[in-house]
Amino acid sequence: MSDNGAIDHTVDPEIVEAVESRHDEDDRLKPSFVRAVLDAVEDGDADAARDLVSPLHPADIADLLELTPGDRRADVAAALGDLVGAEVLSELNDWVRDDLIDVLRPEQVAEFARELDTDDAVAIIEDMEEADQQAVLEAMDPEDRAAIESALSYPEESAGRLMQRDLVAVPEHMTVGQVIDYLRDFGDLTSDFWEIFVVDPAHKPIGTCQLSWILTCPRSIPMADLMKREQTLIPVDMDQEEVALRFQKYALISAAVVDHDGRLVGMITVDDILHIVQEEAGEDILRLSGAGEGDINQPILMTVRTRLTWLVVNLGTAMIAASVVGLFEDTIAKFALLAALMGIVSGMGGNAGTQTLAVVVRALATNQLTSSNTVRMIGREFRIAATNGATLGVLIGIGSYLLYGRADLSLVFGLAILTNNMVAGLAGVLIPITLERHDVDPAVSSAVFVTMATDCMGFFAFLGLATLFNLH
Repeated sequence: MSDNGAIDHTVDPEIVEAVESRHDEDDRLKPSFVRAVLDAVEDGDADAARDLVSPLHPADIADLLELTPGDRRADVAAALGDLVGAEVLSELNDWVRDDLIDVLRPEQVAEFARELDTDDAVAIIEDMEEADQQAVLEAMDPEDRAAIESALSYPEESAGRLMQRDLVAVPEHMTVGQVIDYLRDFGDLTSDFWEIFVVDPAHKPIGTCQLSWILTCPRSIPMADLMKREQTLIPVDMDQEEVALRFQKYALISAAVVDHDGRLVGMITVDDILHIVQEEAGEDILRLSGAGEGDINQPILMTVRTRLTWLVVNLGTAMIAASVVGLFEDTIAKFALLAALMGIVSGMGGNAGTQTLAVVVRALATNQLTSSNTVRMIGREFRIAATNGATLGVLIGIGSYLLYGRADLSLVFGLAILTNNMVAGLAGVLIPITLERHDVDPAVSSAVFVTMATDCMGFFAFLGLATLFNLH
């Protein structure tokens, strides 16, 4: 492989073909390419494996390691050598990264951490065992170690863990020319930044200035006259989900992070927020289904334990629903068809409740639903549920009459569908809101209670109306 990335034609033709077609139309690594790398490693040809992988972006190398079977990752990483660097580790799935870190020496992990921004280094170190974490920290330079230990002192999933400490801050008395000279002459600055923070003598941020403004203004302009004083400051202990919402709401590229005294301690950039948005959205969806983290790289026993917990809870709620059915044994005995139809009532209510629940949980997560519009939201979803229930009730009533020719059965069936849909609409709103008010994550447990409510009410409404109308 030449320096400019061209293929060396002395390489095996199969390797050449794999390199040229390593991505599919969706920009994912092709199975043939992954197989070629694994085969090269298995044959002990580390040079061939490196020739295949060297043109890849660090994110693609991370994808390659994630696609590699768990029992072969260490061999692949060893064959690739320094191609699996700090940037690759920062892009890796948490579980895969933990597997690789387990086979690295503390000095190697410390070297990787030194090459990364503070937030990426913390992401690598924070999940390690305490003894391994301490060994890595001891292998780091005092300055880097202090920065990592400071970040680890903040709560998990907080702005303090997310922020990077490498930023550019200048006093307001400097001119544009002085700032430009400072940026050129000071060799230890961070290489990636989009704005400069202006601070007072107490190191409290008082304004911000985009690089484009500095580059297009005369050198004599004071920073105090150029900077924008209105800025969004992020408290160091703010939850990362709230940080993401602020970035979305105010269209931020970066934001200053301040400590409890209002002093500038770091900054958060939008590239980190993109990861948080994806992570939080995925978590909420998986929690709604009780699937835990839902990561395909998570250990099997841990996945089983997480899913089984909620399956056991669902079993308990199903027993409650079954007890409601038990109250109407005589009615079912008189008209056996009820046993076949009652599942439709509960199932339709469950689907309606899930639809409402998904909307409400998302609204809570994005701060669209607050105490200011809760009553309006409840009324809105109830009207939707009543309209859908009435429509479905009419359709199911007509359909059942055409099938069975029983007007009384059709009326009971339609009224039960209407009733359960309205219950589903209310449950889908009230349950997550109630859990949120009591500081319980609505994405975790709402689905269980909504399903229980629609099952119990569906059976009770259908069989109760059948008893009232004396169907037999």
